[in-house]
Amino acid sequence: MRVLAPAKLNLCLYLGPRRGDGLHELCSLFEPIALADRIEVSDGDRDEVVCEGLDGDNLARRALELLRERGWRAPPKRIEIDKRIPVAAGLGGGSADAAAVLRLARGEVDEVAELASRLGADVPSQVDPRFALVVGAGERIEPLGEPAEHAFVLLPAEGGLSTANVFAEADRLGLGRSPEELESIAVRLRAATDSGASPLSYTELLVNDLEPAALSLRPEVGVALGALRDVGAAASLVTGSGPTAFGLFADRGGADEAVRALRAEWPAAVASVPRPRP
Repeated sequence: MRVLAPAKLNLCLYLGPRRGDGLHELCSLFEPIALADRIEVSDGDRDEVVCEGLDGDNLARRALELLRERGWRAPPKRIEIDKRIPVAAGLGGGSADAAAVLRLARGEVDEVAELASRLGADVPSQVDPRFALVVGAGERIEPLGEPAEHAFVLLPAEGGLSTANVFAEADRLGLGRSPEELESIAVRLRAATDSGASPLSYTELLVNDLEPAALSLRPEVGVALGALRDVGAAASLVTGSGPTAFGLFADRGGADEAVRALRAEWPAAVASVPRPRP
């Protein structure tokens, strides 16, 4: 069996206060994109998760362990992950892989959503990857209608960026909004997306409150944001906790043209589009 684990972009990410469990309240638009890890699943002699270039524990292996703890009785699985999503890039690659593993047991294991929440804030939304408003610490997901045509250019940075470090830096900088402001923003996002409009029609709402923290730790990301604006992006921002920068374009043709203009200086530049619904 071959499955895809799509990356996701945070089209916006508003940061709220730290909760008693140590996590932060968030309000974000999550959008899965065509860039995806490719996963091959086969029966084996024992459960095994193989991902070339990644040593030690990973979320996909932990997801399989949680399924076994919950009583999943499928034959032992060999899960081979072909990484296409950059690691620690703010694109949710590890969470996407874990969610893909959880989907293997859908209908056979109860409370897959609860297992997803135990694995991390980005995992629940990727069990059923679709355009969604995500609030709380990632556990409250409101599916939205598919938006009109748009495309992206991604500029992955060399080396990853620790999510924990970015949140710690955000706290140090005093970033964040009140619960009341987060709720007001959620209302505006629901209204903006209700008619299936393209994100190009509400670029004023495409804000990442973690961006100053990511730039504090990796100032060179600001150069990438400027480069995307220079080639015509309607909006450019950091996705998630970074360090990947992305630009928003009207269609794939415009994104491809931007990549051609960027390639000399940014050889890792890549165009992508929203992941089609199955």
